[in-house]
Amino acid sequence: MRTTMLRKTALTIAAAAATAGGIAGPAIAAQAAPSTPTAVQADRKPGGERQLDVRYEAQPNFYYCGPAAARNALSVQGKNIDVHTMAKEMGTTENGTDSINDITPVLNKETGKDVYRSVEIPGAKADDKQTDKLREDIKRTVDNGHAVVANIAGTTTDTTGTTHSFEGGHYISVTGYHDGGDTVTIADSANPATATYQLTTDDLADWIATRGYTATS
Repeated sequence: MRTTMLRKTALTIAAAAATAGGIAGPAIAAQAAPSTPTAVQADRKPGGERQLDVRYEAQPNFYYCGPAAARNALSVQGKNIDVHTMAKEMGTTENGTDSINDITPVLNKETGKDVYRSVEIPGAKADDKQTDKLREDIKRTVDNGHAVVANIAGTTTDTTGTTHSFEGGHYISVTGYHDGGDTVTIADSANPATATYQLTTDDLADWIATRGYTATS
């Protein structure tokens, strides 16, 4: 698979990843049955913190991470868009959703013209300027009552020390920030057991590297 923002984003099979690299991570989305939407968190505090209310839903199969991330992102605005409808609009196949650029138009269709725009982090690792921009984009988007959708690849470790591995690529939603934006909250459709967790913004930026994210402008 290509290591650009336009590379295919089908999830790798967890067992294959474990065999190939011994990487620990959450169960593959193919094993995660759709769930009844439930609230992940809802909180707003002074001092550089905000958490949006997410009506979380797991993806129904291993290749719907793009539509599911968009659906969870839109849920913070009280929208409940059918994930199959969005998959069709994004051109999602068993190979996944090609690019963050396929996510942005669908979000704009539901939120308004040019509300969201795609941002690329093209290198193998995010630099300080790209990380700072991501931080500000997340804060602005969440403060506007919207969620960010990010296209990620590889392995990262959350703030509790839990590993999350998606070597073939994945989409997630960013639904809150803390510590002035240095830590963010993720809504992850792959596995209801790890529906939400927190990452440092530095780690998220490196997880996005070679791909991109979509945030409000």
